[in-house]
Amino acid sequence: MKFEKWQALGNDYMIVEHAQLPFALTPARIRRLCEGHFGVFADGVLELSTHDDERFVARLRIFNPDGSEAELSGNGAREAILYLRTRGWTDSDVFSIDTAAGEIRPQITGPETCRVDMGVASITSKDFPSGPSDGRAELTANGQTWRFQHVSIGNPQCAIHVEDLATLQALDLPAIGPAIESCELFPNRTNVSWYTELEPGRIRARIFERGVGETLSSGTGASGAAIAHSLTSTGERNITVELDGGELQVELDDDMRVQLTGWARPVFEGRLSGRFVSELQQIE
Repeated sequence: MKFEKWQALGNDYMIVEHAQLPFALTPARIRRLCEGHFGVFADGVLELSTHDDERFVARLRIFNPDGSEAELSGNGAREAILYLRTRGWTDSDVFSIDTAAGEIRPQITGPETCRVDMGVASITSKDFPSGPSDGRAELTANGQTWRFQHVSIGNPQCAIHVEDLATLQALDLPAIGPAIESCELFPNRTNVSWYTELEPGRIRARIFERGVGETLSSGTGASGAAIAHSLTSTGERNITVELDGGELQVELDDDMRVQLTGWARPVFEGRLSGRFVSELQQIE
């Protein structure tokens, strides 16, 4: 079974083509594939398949390392987009792919870069059913109260502003992230970002990703933080987001349509051994 490993700002995914899979991607198999030391060691799995609707180059499914399926990932989407182009699924610079969050439209901007129309964000959603119309609320986790901005950008985001860079860097995300991710306010759990302004048009963010934990970067997490910053602070529409793994550019229009620009690149190509495939086939 062939696969490729790609990364975007340190957010790494195993990419597989559905037609080449000798088994279905069940949660237990995904956990084993992503496992360190015993598997490929990845932040998730991207599954690409052909689409029966000619509007789409492919259907993309995104799986977290805990086996759950994500609606969307900005970094994972860019990796899949550039894989599709590199592997000859399309020779167009602009095309569409189908995801659990709906259609996304990328524009290839360079050998390792693309700009992705992520769709229209919302500050109300089914993922925060008790939320007010402005999406702003408070929660208590681990004995601490956090004010946050809810954003839905294909998946749920909880964006939390902190006062300065020192405060941001001092946060112990593995200790505080799980309780916020699984807070009862969010029936489908939530991604969490903490951010602070560095200068006009630039913020620094750290991400705790649903089903993953603290991560070097997240495209949707960066988008959620940028939207929260725009809504609650400056009204800026073009925001650079600094993450542990690098920078992403988030552009917003007046309707909160999000354009996300960044890079992705392949790390290696591989083939699972016959013995490992047999082990995976025995896992339900």
